[in-house]
Amino acid sequence: MKALVLVGIVLIVLGIIALAYQGITYTTSEKVIDLGPLKASVEKQKTIPLPPILGGLAVAAGVFLVWMGSRRS
Repeated sequence: MKALVLVGIVLIVLGIIALAYQGITYTTSEKVIDLGPLKASVEKQKTIPLPPILGGLAVAAGVFLVWMGSRRS
């Protein structure tokens, strides 16, 4: 398989994932109290939003690369 086609397929898959999930969520832990043996922490969820246009552009670029890679035979 040509490298151009492989990169195109990867872009298509990543674009579909970006369209499906619309963001990446992760959890952080922050210390609230740290007084000798007494310790408390809070877990907070944060989200990095992924705009749908980003997923659409990735899919379109992937389709274009697959088309160009298969055409160059």
